[in-house]
Amino acid sequence: MHSATNRLAHAAPIMAVGLLLSISTAQAQKTYTVEAGRTTVTLADRFVSALKSLDVTPGTISPTELKDGRVNFPITGGAIDLDSGRGQLLHSGGLTLTAGKTEVKLQSFIIDSTGGEPVITGLVVEDGKLVGRVPLFKIYYPDGLSLPLKPDHGVLKGDNLGLSLTSTAASALNAAFHVTALSAGFDVGTADVEAILAW
Repeated sequence: MHSATNRLAHAAPIMAVGLLLSISTAQAQKTYTVEAGRTTVTLADRFVSALKSLDVTPGTISPTELKDGRVNFPITGGAIDLDSGRGQLLHSGGLTLTAGKTEVKLQSFIIDSTGGEPVITGLVVEDGKLVGRVPLFKIYYPDGLSLPLKPDHGVLKGDNLGLSLTSTAASALNAAFHVTALSAGFDVGTADVEAILAW
């Protein structure tokens, strides 16, 4: 009996330390899995006008919807570190750009802030042939955005993120449609992000 009591007495401090460590780990967690959400892009008038002048017609890949210059892309997963802002947000759907017999699909977008500069990458398909995943849009954070990021009841929002064409995207689109009108830094519009975290 005394032996069992002694073992319990010695085990108690170890159990207490383990409990404290688990609590500390939970409190220190700053990277969260993204379960769902959506990114809404408001296309810049200049970008829409440029497409029209080039006889390029924008369309969508399900479940994306385009209405009144606004495009919705469902968020399907990802992860985000609240302290650093580093993360990736994966999306379904996409855009089509069509001129004559040429069709370019931009799909499976990923908002990627894990590198030196935040970008949106996407899979590019030209006339049914997969080109690959390329950086499409640079992201510009609005004034006043600060770290750490602060979700509201498990929902992380980022509004008015500026978007512009990367040099890679501009070159690819110019080549596909045999034009020279698009250039790096061309204003595409703004994005509003609403990510639901596994809180």
